[in-house]
Amino acid sequence: MSLRILMIDDHTLFRVGLQGLLEHRGIEVVAAVGDGQEGIRLASELEPDVVLLDMRMPGMDGLGVLRQLRQAGLNMPISMLTTSSNEQDLVEALRSGAQGYLIKDMQPDELVVALRDIVAGKTVVAPDLAPVLAKVVQGETVTEQGDSPFDELTPRESEILGLLAEGQSNKTIARNLGISDGTVKLHVKAILRKLGVHSRVEAAVIAVEHGMRATQNNQTQ
Repeated sequence: MSLRILMIDDHTLFRVGLQGLLEHRGIEVVAAVGDGQEGIRLASELEPDVVLLDMRMPGMDGLGVLRQLRQAGLNMPISMLTTSSNEQDLVEALRSGAQGYLIKDMQPDELVVALRDIVAGKTVVAPDLAPVLAKVVQGETVTEQGDSPFDELTPRESEILGLLAEGQSNKTIARNLGISDGTVKLHVKAILRKLGVHSRVEAAVIAVEHGMRATQNNQTQ
C-alpha cells in the first residue's frame, strides 16, 4: 500500500533528507513545507494519508498546527516527529489529537513501520518514551480530577474505551467483543460525544490518564 505523506518541518536539510529516504522506500511525499500555516492549507487541499509534524517551529509551533488541523475538522492521522522527549510535550500532543509521537533519531525503516501502523489506526509512541506513558498511566504526571469524566458512559462504552486505551483498533475490538465493526464505530462516536473530545486518540489519552484498563476483558484476549 502506497502512503501519501505531508511533512511540516522548518529544517530544510532534514525535510529534503527525509523525503529522499521515504521516497526510496516507496512512500510518496505529496508536499514538504517549513511553515505551519502553509502546512494547514496543504493538509486540507491534498488530504494526505498522514501528516508528519515537527514540534518546535518558529511562529506557530507543532502543537498549534495540530490543534488548528483538528479544529478545521481534518481527521487524517497526524504524527509528531521531533527531537523533544519532554513528557509534557508527549501528553499535550496526544491530548490534542496526535496519533503518533516519534523521535527524529529513529531508523528510517522503523519510521516507515510506525507510519503504516499509524495509518492502520494504531497510536504509536517512540519506544524510549514508553516509560513516560507508564508514568501517565500511574497518575504521576496528572493532577487529581474531581468527578469522573466517565460517569455518563454505559458499561459497554466503558469497556470499549478501556480497549481504545490499550491501542486496539475498531476491528480488533469488534473481534474481541464479538460485535460488528459498525457497532464499535457507533459506540466510539457516543464515547467521543460524552467525553467532549474529537478523536479516539484524545479519548484514549483521557482513559489512560485516569488509569482506565480493560482488565475485565482479559478473557477475550
